[in-house]
Amino acid sequence: MSDHPDLPAALTELTEEEQLFRDAIRDFAMGEIAPGSHGMDESGQYADGLLPNLFEMGLMAIDVPEEHGGTGGTFFQSCLAVEEISRADAAVGVLVDVQNTLFNNALSRYGTDAQKAHYFPKIAADHVAAYALSEAGSGSDAFALACRGENVADGWKLNGQKLWITNAAEARLFLVFANVDPAKGYRGITAFLVERDDAGFTVGKREKKLGIRASSTCELILQDCTIPEDRVLGEVGKGYKIAIETLNEGRIGIGAQMLGVTQAALDHACRYSKERSQFGKTISEFQAVQHSLARTATELEAARLMVYNAARLRDRDLPFVKEAAMAKLYSSEVAERATSMAVEIFGGYGYTSEYPVEKLYRDAKIGKIYEGTSFMQLNTIAKMILAD
Repeated sequence: MSDHPDLPAALTELTEEEQLFRDAIRDFAMGEIAPGSHGMDESGQYADGLLPNLFEMGLMAIDVPEEHGGTGGTFFQSCLAVEEISRADAAVGVLVDVQNTLFNNALSRYGTDAQKAHYFPKIAADHVAAYALSEAGSGSDAFALACRGENVADGWKLNGQKLWITNAAEARLFLVFANVDPAKGYRGITAFLVERDDAGFTVGKREKKLGIRASSTCELILQDCTIPEDRVLGEVGKGYKIAIETLNEGRIGIGAQMLGVTQAALDHACRYSKERSQFGKTISEFQAVQHSLARTATELEAARLMVYNAARLRDRDLPFVKEAAMAKLYSSEVAERATSMAVEIFGGYGYTSEYPVEKLYRDAKIGKIYEGTSFMQLNTIAKMILAD
């Protein structure tokens, strides 16, 4: 026993509750998601019955209060879930991530009591949610929105198009950002809660993607989409603040997704290296292979410490923006290197879709792109360290 019991716990040390939660998710992911991962990737859609199982497990409302039907967990637990699920399939991991770290998080922080009472039970029961910020002309420049909102007699009228919206095909609720006063620039941006059945709202083309193929990525079309007055989330003109804050937190979730991808790549590479024989011995006996695996394991540990630290800071209401940017930047780089290493360990087999590492290699690339590219993370980090 430590002579200094008051010292902070190690970052990777889990409470008993967190460990039980992680183990339950791991069992579910390996038993229910992993076996169907290849098939979902090939078909480009989630397996039948997967979504109801995710809701039944409480994975779509992890830190939603219990009185609203959620599990009453923490942001850190959301990240644990994303990591474990992404280890089985990153496409399912991002489904859970967007629901929890973006939509649920925004509603929890900025929603009125009435909005929470109305939407949280739906989110916990069977409603997938999506986060609609990106447009054709506003990717990294997220505030160059062309989507417009107009206050009319019966509420708000929205017009515009959104692109690259994760979860769009399955979602029944959407957090849509539109500018209600372009003359004010980003101070006109407002967040709206839009339902799939709202008149004038359409889910458009589904993108064909390099990786995370089962995850839907679609355009949204709003043509005189009229919604009630009480569907504004937060204050009118403060949507930019909601967008920034939720994306800062969402980046930790993407970091967790990349941890899962990296762990899966390392698991497969280690296992295969002990099975594959060349020149009369297993390739795991070659120092070059051992060093490749050791370097990946070291980088994975470093990335996990960064992601866990950012998530812990967020749960304690401590500054975390720089740490979140660093965690996403580094974990996505590690995932890209780790999956490439795994393909090389598998050799020719690794380049075929019959073996799992080819999919991991494709899935890893998105980590450096969505919820803020690596260039944007570097900008954030540089700005903050130079301000000190």
